[in-house]
Amino acid sequence: MPDLSYRPRRLRKTEHLRALVRETRLAPEDFILPLFACAGEKVRREIRSMPGVHNLSVDEIAREVAAAAELGVKGVILFGLPEAKDETGSGAYHEQGIVQQAVRAIRKSAPDLVIVADTCLCEYTSHGHCGVVRDGEVLNDPSLELLARTAVSQAEAGADVVAPSAMMDGQVGAIREALDDAGFDQVAIMAYAVKYASGFYGPFREAADSAPAFGDRRAYQMDPANVREAMREAELDYAEGADILLVKPATCYLDILKTLREEFDLPTGAYHVSGEYAMIKAAAQNGWIDEQRVMMETLTCIKRAGADIILTYYAREAIKLLRGE
Repeated sequence: MPDLSYRPRRLRKTEHLRALVRETRLAPEDFILPLFACAGEKVRREIRSMPGVHNLSVDEIAREVAAAAELGVKGVILFGLPEAKDETGSGAYHEQGIVQQAVRAIRKSAPDLVIVADTCLCEYTSHGHCGVVRDGEVLNDPSLELLARTAVSQAEAGADVVAPSAMMDGQVGAIREALDDAGFDQVAIMAYAVKYASGFYGPFREAADSAPAFGDRRAYQMDPANVREAMREAELDYAEGADILLVKPATCYLDILKTLREEFDLPTGAYHVSGEYAMIKAAAQNGWIDEQRVMMETLTCIKRAGADIILTYYAREAIKLLRGE
């Protein structure tokens, strides 16, 4: 029988008491800030469906990151918007690709920042899919070579971490082998181990101009109904040499995140994606919710479920609140 004399409210009476017994704590080190690099100079173009988030030219990215690092952001993940696209997404692995340029610029403006490069083809292909397409089908194995080339090119530019997100079978193993053969055995892989075919990616596709020209990505991204399959996906990436396992999206998949954290001894991350961010923004702009409170509640829940790392467009705002600003 429970002790009926115990009153849980005793420890909720004041903010200092609540803080004293708080079980889950956010810290600036938890967050990675996603950024979108585009061509041009002095470009700072707000993304309509993601208020406060911009497409940034390389010079603007360097300034943005320097300011974010000053604030306390410890890491960024980069996505690219190339000037031109083609069938094989050659801009993804070109030496002067937009992400490669951004990595070099960030390395100069914020030398100690952790730089993660998203490793995928969808932003660079004319058809908008994450791999090689022939006769209307996304081919797995021919895509692996291009993803591996992309990862090596990003490592050569100075990325600390590459993040394969294409959901091609065997992509982590192919990238690990290519990085090691090229002398980048110290470059880590943050695997999008569990990436669902989600409706929450809509604003990102506007931001990165990466919507598929035909069909959708359900043949390679995961069915939202599946849990056991998520563990199989993570097990494969673990075995192939992943250093970090990532769940995407975050808030609708906290059960997956919790299970992943319990099953594997690697650092675990979650991507609080564009649609999740946009919903909070839209509700706040309509006066329906307190944006700061809901933001922090959401990020705390993601960490409570098991995320060591949280990718979020709210990284700067969260850090400001944690610092009392």
